[in-house]
Amino acid sequence: MLPVGIYDDIRIDVTDEGISLACDHPEIPGDDSNLAWRAAQAYLEASGWSAGVRLALHKRIPAGAGLGGGSSDAAAVLRGLDRLAPSPLPRSRLEGLARELGADVPFFLRSRPALATGVGEKLREVEGIPPYPLVLVKPPVHVSTGEVYRRLKLTRGRSRITIAQLLTRPWQPRSLMQNDLESVTVKACPVVGGIKEWLAGCRGVLGTVMSGSGPTVVGVFGTGHEAGEAGAAARNAWKDSWVAVTAVEVP
Repeated sequence: MLPVGIYDDIRIDVTDEGISLACDHPEIPGDDSNLAWRAAQAYLEASGWSAGVRLALHKRIPAGAGLGGGSSDAAAVLRGLDRLAPSPLPRSRLEGLARELGADVPFFLRSRPALATGVGEKLREVEGIPPYPLVLVKPPVHVSTGEVYRRLKLTRGRSRITIAQLLTRPWQPRSLMQNDLESVTVKACPVVGGIKEWLAGCRGVLGTVMSGSGPTVVGVFGTGHEAGEAGAAARNAWKDSWVAVTAVEVP
């Protein structure tokens, strides 16, 4: 799992009581079904802090993109409240809250390259990952994460791909970029396969892979200039899609 330079913005105000959340995206709920709202509730209950919280969320990560937007928002609320609280929680308790909120939330709490095992909550930080330039393309289709996992034929055994292989030849990642969920998502949304094939033909691309359960496709490039060229071309080729040029963020 790799952090990238695409962010939502969250403003946190401490109030006398209650929790409220306002978001500028019409598809994002502002009640306790929102992970950011639930993160605020979990923090207040765990810390015993008798305050209220008002959250204002500005979305830059598309909803339902397979990029962990909701999980990153929840982690940001935990970190933000811990800075504002009169008595911050021990780090172990903060990470425990993150695990209770969702499998991806602990990763965003740390926001460092990591190998995730279990259901994603067991993290081993990885050093030596390059700041890969990236192009992200999300087509205007909806993918149900739960449905993708239900249709996936699970496998057992050791992976053919290891972190050691990646670190040995970090700028040759093509053969190491694999997402088992693609077989399900591409069948349901053929446009994902089309974008992946298109990105694979761009100048300077080192490899392509779908992010999470999709539908966002990631192209890894050798230089920022090549990623920028591909991003500009993607905006013309896939006019209805969200396109971003960014990079992996490393310490």
